[in-house]
Amino acid sequence: MPLISPLPEDHNPDLIDLIQFFRGPLGTVPNSVLTMQRRPKIARAFTELNKAVMENGGRVTAEQKRLIGYIASHAAGCRYCQAHTILAAERFGSTPERMAAIWEYQKSSLFTAAEKAAFDFALAAACVPNAVTPEIGENLKKHWTEDEIVEILGVVALFGYLNRWNDSMATELEPIGIAAGEKNLKAEGWTPGKHGT
Repeated sequence: MPLISPLPEDHNPDLIDLIQFFRGPLGTVPNSVLTMQRRPKIARAFTELNKAVMENGGRVTAEQKRLIGYIASHAAGCRYCQAHTILAAERFGSTPERMAAIWEYQKSSLFTAAEKAAFDFALAAACVPNAVTPEIGENLKKHWTEDEIVEILGVVALFGYLNRWNDSMATELEPIGIAAGEKNLKAEGWTPGKHGT
């Protein structure tokens, strides 16, 4: 049961159009955003931040950003965000093979050296305490520009916020998220946990 129940999508007429942004990447407006509506400035600022972080300004693709978000969310233990990021990764073209191999990325030929460097960085950046070492940073710089590194860390930081929000709120996972988690993550032991109905 969620700590705070989400409000209906039409609760705040000033936010209706803005929060519909999430239908593109997720196919639904997340309950987390519907809960944020209780403080419209938070809902607005979060949605604008999400749009800015997920905008593709370089070679970091939309699919890669969702896999980075998944890695960060897995490190944080947020099952809600794990389901959402894997759902979005699939919607942005990730293959079942890439999604299934994400935790073997270092050994997998499905991922480039640049992706492996980004995933190493994402995993280390999402850990508490932070585990980014100079070596991880230098390897990242071999493959990505400074602007692209800002994009990559933006994704990790965005999901750091969401991981804390959704785990603390025990946000109820929408049916589309549960279906994505069961389809793509069940083999890794994923369940909705406290985010289930």
